[in-house]
Amino acid sequence: MNKPTEEILLHESLSLAKQETIADLVRRMIKLVGEDPEREGLRKTPERYEKALKFLTSGYHQNAENILNGATFSVCYDEMVVVKDIEFFSLCEHHLLPFFGKCHVAYLPNKRVIGLSKVARLVNMFARRLQIQERLTSQIAKAIEEKISPEGVGVIVEARHLCMQMRGVEKQHGQAVTSAMLGSFRHNKQTRDEFLSLVRNQNA
Repeated sequence: MNKPTEEILLHESLSLAKQETIADLVRRMIKLVGEDPEREGLRKTPERYEKALKFLTSGYHQNAENILNGATFSVCYDEMVVVKDIEFFSLCEHHLLPFFGKCHVAYLPNKRVIGLSKVARLVNMFARRLQIQERLTSQIAKAIEEKISPEGVGVIVEARHLCMQMRGVEKQHGQAVTSAMLGSFRHNKQTRDEFLSLVRNQNA
């Protein structure tokens, strides 16, 4: 092995041994905005931020199959199942600022149902990724459709976006609403209207 090749391998080995962490990058970012990362209030901020970011993006290390595995049941029930007001927090992929709100999920069973708590876990899984609200809404609906093949699925997400409230147009009371309607929720107005009525009725 010639010397240049040995030097390259040594350099690569050292690079792997000391890979830059999220905390290292945050420390550099703090410097770039004009602050001192070594002052008392900021000294542990990079590590705190890394820990928080890993939690807020933990959905990348989960999948719908594992979450719903063992939590679907054969039941003779053909009425609408609704889980509403599921609170969530996510990060906008365009600015890495939070958006948060409520998700309402409904489906018409076709011989199988999902454990109610698993619906909320499914929402959390997709929310804990870098997201846009439209994709989040669609992913939740498609995951339920793929797992239990219901007659239909409906998902509505209502959220406030800090990228709109803190910057840009700076509209503090603006709210975005997205929906995904599959199967009978798309094709049957009566089914869709029943879902919308249940979501809007705060006492339902």
